[in-house]
Amino acid sequence: MGRARDPDDVEEETVTAPDHPRPVPGPPRPAAGPAAPAPAESAGPVPQPTGERFAGLAERPVADHVAVFEAEHDRLQRELSTIDQL
Repeated sequence: MGRARDPDDVEEETVTAPDHPRPVPGPPRPAAGPAAPAPAESAGPVPQPTGERFAGLAERPVADHVAVFEAEHDRLQRELSTIDQL
């Protein structure tokens, strides 16, 4: 078995400051590759801004909110179902 180390026998290490500063991360790099193509114009109806669909919602009873959100959910499902057709 090895001999136990005596704490007084430990060699001292000298810690010094680095000669040069450490590198600092810079800003993120821009994405590589070609720019995304402009979206194609669709022949479908122009989507109504969300603000207009929910206009006056704050003044309506909370019970009416369900119907408004369900209608918006149905609309979004219809729109998303057309993605594969593009």
